[in-house]
Amino acid sequence: MAKQNKESRCSFCHSGKHETLMLIEGMDAFICDKCVTQANQLLAQELGTKSTKNIQSAISLLKPLEIKNHLDQYVIGQDDAKKVLSVAVYNHYKRLNQKIDKDEIEIEKSNIMLVGETGTGKTLLAKTIAKILHVPFCICDATVLTEAGYVGEDVESILTRLLQAADYDVTSAERGIVYIDEVDKVARKSDNPSITRDVSGEGVQQALLKILEGTVVNVPPQGGRKHPDQKMIPVNTNNILFICGGAFDGIERKIANRLRTQAVGYKVKKDDTVLDLKNLYKYITPQDLKSFGLIPELIGRIPVLSHLNPLDKESLRNILTAPKNSLIKQYEKLFAYEDVKLVFDDEVLDFIVDKAMEYKLGARGLRSICEAIMLDAMFDTPTQTDVKELNITLDYAVEKFEKADFKKLQAA
Repeated sequence: MAKQNKESRCSFCHSGKHETLMLIEGMDAFICDKCVTQANQLLAQELGTKSTKNIQSAISLLKPLEIKNHLDQYVIGQDDAKKVLSVAVYNHYKRLNQKIDKDEIEIEKSNIMLVGETGTGKTLLAKTIAKILHVPFCICDATVLTEAGYVGEDVESILTRLLQAADYDVTSAERGIVYIDEVDKVARKSDNPSITRDVSGEGVQQALLKILEGTVVNVPPQGGRKHPDQKMIPVNTNNILFICGGAFDGIERKIANRLRTQAVGYKVKKDDTVLDLKNLYKYITPQDLKSFGLIPELIGRIPVLSHLNPLDKESLRNILTAPKNSLIKQYEKLFAYEDVKLVFDDEVLDFIVDKAMEYKLGARGLRSICEAIMLDAMFDTPTQTDVKELNITLDYAVEKFEKADFKKLQAA
């Protein structure tokens, strides 16, 4: 190994030790601080060029129709929400590659709000679209957010997760997409003044305003309060696309009141058409979000509003078998690891769907019911080496389901 002495020089620029701030010693070479800085600049330029090329290739490969077709393979129905997401992601790619022309027209981002009942596929859409993205993507839960200084997570923790998804590459994170789940849980609790502060409601909405619109946020890279001495990382949110989702339980009553009708009945005006009372979500407007408890400033920063339709029997039946990662295919694969062929009778699938509709649990209810039916089979099969095929009949499914005592889950 070479020894650092007065004659030691940088192996790249041949600067002597006295001409540099620092001379770093390697196996048989030296490098000075100036060459390290220059190499870092060249590396950043090269990575930036590759990132731009990736974005350009993504635009050329992923048109909105192709993004929707990919979503169709994993998510049943919800065409309106799929179109909104597909267009938003495609436009986001174009924004990342935009150049300010002489007319100085700058494309602004359009954050999205997805509203739908539990189990209709809001989070699944976000997870599925993450698989085809060429930008950092993260999913955050709004239920844990509180105002700064209170027990819980600060709003900046949303960007901490995005930084982690981008391997702490700030430039890459500033082009990312964030899905904020359960955003309805930060709604204003009451219009009446209270002696207690609403630290997880309106205060969180106020903190979200600048982040959604676009500003430079000092983000704690390792989380907020557990590491108070950490160095903050500035992140510009101007090019980060935010997608918000929530069930907004009870907003149907707000919609019905606005349409001057009840949960059962027709509109008062004679010249108006009959409402689809089974799916009032399709009539949702920003006014209803304001009535629910979102502040107007937040609603204005999420201009695109879409809904997810409730799942009917046909949709639930398709969810069981049609998608690439359907529940039935998952169970078949689990048993295939034990060299057992698993077969479901059609009557069993209809039984599962009927129970899911009865308990009003959405697509998540399908998994719970399947687990109750398959528990004993999954427990016994690994030790029964002589079993090569397992046929799930209706009698077997009813017996195991009743044994699980699901009546406690039945909706009131």
